[in-house]
Amino acid sequence: MDKQTFWKLIESARAQAEAEPEEVASRAAELLAALPEAEIAKAQQVLWDLLSESYSAPLWAAAYVINGGCSDDGFDYFRGWLLTQGQAAFEAALADPDSLAAHPAVREAAAEGLELWDEDALSIAWSAYESATGRELPPDSFTIGYPALDPSWDFDFDDTRETAARLPRLSSLFDHS
Repeated sequence: MDKQTFWKLIESARAQAEAEPEEVASRAAELLAALPEAEIAKAQQVLWDLLSESYSAPLWAAAYVINGGCSDDGFDYFRGWLLTQGQAAFEAALADPDSLAAHPAVREAAAEGLELWDEDALSIAWSAYESATGRELPPDSFTIGYPALDPSWDFDFDDTRETAARLPRLSSLFDHS
């Protein structure tokens, strides 16, 4: 299991769950469970590597704007949602978090007052492994490591003036003043 294989799995799950976006993680776990045990275990490391890549203060600020606040766990769940949106959306958001303002689900969230998160996406490999083997994923099958957050983004995300300067499109979309 490598990143490209993981992304293909997510795209297949997205295609099969097209009418129900919240079902992507469940469908991905089902597809993953059909693979050999070792590949399922490797998928957890790939997932954590992607979560590590997406652990950035600018993306956290975007999640804060979109969801009207964002705790540590909330940021994990937001990044889970972002994973289920597929590779192109994921990479675009990492390159420019403000570009999320153009994402259809983000626009809908702004219009409907919805929050975007998917806790189940964080356990795709756990669920698949248990389904396939009847056992829990071995704890030594993955490591977790996050980079330091960019200190230039160390400001209160409730500071709407600063947030608007850094994320103008999202701030405009979610302006509730």
